[in-house]
Amino acid sequence: MPGAVYTELAEIANEQYGFLTPEDARERDIDPINLVRMFQRGHLERRATGVYRLRLTPPSRLDAYMEAVLWPGRGVRATLSHETALDLYELSDVNPAKIDVTLPRRHRVRRASPGNYRMHFEDLATDDVTVLEGLPIVTPARAIRQAHAAKVGPALIGQAIDQGESNGRLSRREAIALRTELGVERGSGVRR
Repeated sequence: MPGAVYTELAEIANEQYGFLTPEDARERDIDPINLVRMFQRGHLERRATGVYRLRLTPPSRLDAYMEAVLWPGRGVRATLSHETALDLYELSDVNPAKIDVTLPRRHRVRRASPGNYRMHFEDLATDDVTVLEGLPIVTPARAIRQAHAAKVGPALIGQAIDQGESNGRLSRREAIALRTELGVERGSGVRR
């Protein structure tokens, strides 16, 4: 039967869609070897190097996103961004084939990234990052700018601005500034 260490780690996992990292254990003064032991006993599944998932946690549609931001390591400020952020905010009809993750410019990934991640390197200002359902994510305005810079089509960019303004994710002032900055007309991305 699982003991106190399991219970303490399960509390952390419940806040992260069931995911745990060695850094999570260290923050609670728990030796990370306990994660390996829990894996060996069948309580955890290993999802990537240093990323485990508690087997008893029910799956969620956001699991893949939490795994993506934990994969580079907890000491790294990994943030969902670009098309992935537009999709999660439901701002446009983008359908990203990969999960966009932005890491600080100076961070170097020392292992091959999973094929379903698209890594970006950018130093994000504190004001450009927020939290959506427990996930670190760029703000809607930053996501639109990133998608525009990544050459997402103007219709999808216009749609994102229009939708962001109509659903309150962007203020009217932000929407006007984005249209001016990116050269997008109001209504250019109307959903059909």
